[in-house]
Amino acid sequence: MVGGGGGGGGASSTWRNAYQEIANSKPLFVAIYATVFLGIVFSSLYVLSAVYSANSSSSSTSWLSSPPIPTSIDNTRHVDQSSNFSKPTTLAAGSSPPTSNPQTMQIKPIWEPPPHGTKFPPLKTFRLTKQLVQQRVKDNVIIVTFGNYAFMDFILSWVKHLTDLGLSNLLVGAMDTKLLEALYWKGIPVFDMGSHMSTADVGWGSPTFHKMGREKVILIDAILPYGVELLMCDTDMVWLKDPLPYLARYPEADVLTSSDQVVPTVVDDSLDLWQQVGAAYNIGIFHWRPTESAKKLAREWKDMLLADDKIWDQNGFNDIVRKQLGPSVDGDSGLAYAFDGNLKLGVLPASIFCSGHTYFVQAMYQQLRLEPYAVHTTFQYAGTEGKRHRLREAMVFYDPPEYYDAPGGFVSFKPSIPKSMLLDGDHNLETHFSLINYQIKQIRTALAIASLLKRALVMPPLWCRLDRLWFAHPGVLIGSMTRQPFLCPLDHVFEVNNMLKEQPEEEFGPAINFREYSFLDNPLLPRHVKESWLDVQLCQEGAEDCGASNKTSRPGILRFPKRSNEDMFKTTFSSFKDVKVIQFSSMQDAFVGFTDKRREEKFRNRMKRYVGIWCCVENHDPGHIYYDMYWDEKSNWKPMPPQSAEDDHPPW
Repeated sequence: MVGGGGGGGGASSTWRNAYQEIANSKPLFVAIYATVFLGIVFSSLYVLSAVYSANSSSSSTSWLSSPPIPTSIDNTRHVDQSSNFSKPTTLAAGSSPPTSNPQTMQIKPIWEPPPHGTKFPPLKTFRLTKQLVQQRVKDNVIIVTFGNYAFMDFILSWVKHLTDLGLSNLLVGAMDTKLLEALYWKGIPVFDMGSHMSTADVGWGSPTFHKMGREKVILIDAILPYGVELLMCDTDMVWLKDPLPYLARYPEADVLTSSDQVVPTVVDDSLDLWQQVGAAYNIGIFHWRPTESAKKLAREWKDMLLADDKIWDQNGFNDIVRKQLGPSVDGDSGLAYAFDGNLKLGVLPASIFCSGHTYFVQAMYQQLRLEPYAVHTTFQYAGTEGKRHRLREAMVFYDPPEYYDAPGGFVSFKPSIPKSMLLDGDHNLETHFSLINYQIKQIRTALAIASLLKRALVMPPLWCRLDRLWFAHPGVLIGSMTRQPFLCPLDHVFEVNNMLKEQPEEEFGPAINFREYSFLDNPLLPRHVKESWLDVQLCQEGAEDCGASNKTSRPGILRFPKRSNEDMFKTTFSSFKDVKVIQFSSMQDAFVGFTDKRREEKFRNRMKRYVGIWCCVENHDPGHIYYDMYWDEKSNWKPMPPQSAEDDHPPW
C-alpha cells in the first residue's frame, strides 16, 4: 500500500509540472502541450492499473496453485474433462453466494511448508472456525476429510490427488496432535478436532472406529451453519476427477450421497435411480448443502448417535434418511424427497463414484466407457493394508520415492496360465480353485526365491473365476457387471495384512517384501530402476548356454537351469546384486527348495499364513473354504467348506 501511494504522488507531480508548462507557453504551442499532457495522464493510469491488477490477481489466486513436489502421481488418464460434462454452477436455495475473502490472499499454497526456523503455533491456532473454513472455500464449497496419524499416507494421497486436479479448497481434521504437527510441517491445511485419539490403526467395528463415526457427524453439524457446501470424505478414498462441476449439476439437492450399490441402475453419468438403489447409502463420500433441511438432518443424526453408542454411524444415517423416501422431486433431476419429506436427496452413480466392488472387481466405469470421479476402498479384505494395496494396484496411491527403489532390488516373473484353466468349462468351485491353486504354487516358488535373493517380489496379476464376499452367493453377484474370469485384487486370496505383519524370525524366517503387480508399470518408478534389468530365461540343464554361471548369453539376458538349488541361486546371482530388477521367464520348476531344512520349515510357517478364504457356498454353514498354500502336497485335495466346528480352522 505504501508503494502504491508513492507511485500516485509521482504521477501527480508530473501532472502539475506539465500543467505549469502549458500555462507559461505561447498560444502557438498550447495544442502540442495539451496532447503531451493527455498522453502522460493516460499512460500513468494504464501503468498503475496494470500493476494493481497484476498484484491483485497474483495474491488472490496463488493459494489455489499446487507447486510440484518431488514425487507426483500421474493422473492424466483421469483428468480429461471432455466427457461426463457438467452444467454451469447454479446456487442452491439456502446456499451463500461465493465470497471473496481478503484473507485468502495471504494463504500459502498447499505443500509449501512453513519457513525454516518457524516455531509450531499454539494448538488454539488450529481450532475449526468459520473464518478458517471461509478462507479455503472455492465457489462456496469446502472439501474435508479427517483421521489419525495411522492414516497419514492415505491423507497425503487424498490431498495430492485434489491438488493435482487443481483443487485447493480443502481441509484435513487431525484427531491427534502427531498428525496435526506432521501435516502442518508439510504445508497442508489442517485443523484440530480435539479428539486426542490414539495414533494407532483403527480396526473396523472397534469402539474407536465408532468414535470416529461420531466425530464425522459432529463435524458436519458444526460446518453447515457456516453457510458453505461440504463435500465430506473418508480418508480411504481418492479423487480421480474434479467432482465440483458434477455436484453443481444438481443445485436443488440438499444431500448427494454415494452408495454400496453393485447393480447398475443407469448406464450414463446421471444420478442412480433412487427407486432401484437397494444397497446402503455410503457415507464415505457425500455432499451437503447448508439448507435448513440438511442442517436438521445433521442435528437429528448427531443426536441419534450420541444417545446410543452402539449404533454404527452409517446405519444410523440410512435409518434416518429412509424414514421417508419418495416421491421424486421432479421427472428429470433424479432427486427424491427423503428424511422428513422436505429434504431433497440424490444418489451418486456407483459406476463413477466407485465402491471397491464397482471399481476393482467389476471395472464398471470401463465397461460403460465412463470416467470415474472417485474410488472408495470398500468391499475389501485384509484391513487397512488391503486398502492400501488395492490403491497401489490401481497406481493411485502416493508413496515416497524410497518405495520405488528398495534396498536389494526386486524380483519378478512372467506367470504361466493355460488357456483351458482360465476360460474353459463352467465357472464353479472346482474351476476357480484349480485356477487359483495353479497360481499359488508359482507365487510360493517366487516368494522363496525372493527370500533367498533378499529382494522384494513384484506379485503377478491374479486371476479369479469367482467373486469373494461375506455371504453365500452363486459365484458372482446377480445383476452386476462382473466378468468371468476377472483380474481380482490380491486380498481376494492373500491375507495382505499377514504378509506385512512383523513375525518373529526364529519361527517364521526373514520377512519377505513385496510389491503390487502394477509396480513396474508405475510412472513413478525411477528411470535408473527401469534401466537396470536382467532377464532370466529358465532352461534345461545341459542345453547349450544353460548352466549355473554368472555369464550372460546376451547383454541383459541370463540362461539359468530349472530345478536349481539354494547354492546355485546364491552363487549365480551374487554377481548381480547391483541389478535393480531380475525378471524370471517362469516359476515352473525354478527352485527345488532350501538346503537348510530349518530355514525351509520357517519359510513354510510363514507361507501357510499368507492365504485366506473364499466365501461363500450356498446352503452350507459355515460356507467359507480355506485356501492352502501347500495344496499340492495333499492327495485328493478338494475345495470343501469345513464339515464341523472342529474342522473350521486354517490349514496349519
